[in-house]
Amino acid sequence: MREKFKNLSIILPAMDETYSLRQTADTIMSTCRREDLAEIIIVVCDRSTPECVRTAEEIRAKYSQSIPVFIHHQKKPFVGGAVQEGIEMASGSHVVLMSSDLETDPNLIQEFIRLEKKNPEKIVTATRWKKGGGFKGYNKVKLVANCIFQRLIAILFLVNLSDITYAYRIFPKELMLSIRWEELKHPFFLETALKPIRLGVKFIEIPVKWTARTEGVSQNSFWANFKYFKTAWHVRFMKKEDIRNR
Repeated sequence: MREKFKNLSIILPAMDETYSLRQTADTIMSTCRREDLAEIIIVVCDRSTPECVRTAEEIRAKYSQSIPVFIHHQKKPFVGGAVQEGIEMASGSHVVLMSSDLETDPNLIQEFIRLEKKNPEKIVTATRWKKGGGFKGYNKVKLVANCIFQRLIAILFLVNLSDITYAYRIFPKELMLSIRWEELKHPFFLETALKPIRLGVKFIEIPVKWTARTEGVSQNSFWANFKYFKTAWHVRFMKKEDIRNR
């Protein structure tokens, strides 16, 4: 059955973000039509700072008369667990994966929605590697490693995608619920691309300029990125029937 776009659930894992979390929510609310948004789900955990939680409460107070804003305290561990619980809570027909630190430009959400309305069964994903995109403040060593990894994964999975690791995407919610997710840490974001690829889901890439966060500390170390290879190899040779929830 062909998916239809009804509205979008915004999932925002939050750890130590304050002004960037607020700007993310403000930008989405100022650029998107209310009827296109189902809710904002801000996911916090035991390690979320008091300032971050207060900012989430301020966002809820500011916008809850326009759309539902939920603050959810995650039970599963790590960022992958936060997003998975957000997906399970979502009431929208589609969900978006993004961050709260402005490394995923919230101005792009309106374009995600526009394209998803025309292609509701596909995944619209941002790319930093195509014309119109780019990097600002990205470590040069990581930049080279990122480029090599993108090409290797594209070859391994036989796809013409340029930015498989950048987890800024809009998905049909039912697709996300139908997949058996295994990762809980940052490789989860790679898994959200690779398992749909294995299932034959089509992607649409749109360029975005990436800017390094100016607030908080990244929870994904450089060396942790090498765990992505293990995830990619595992997913590439899984049986398709093992990808779906049973």
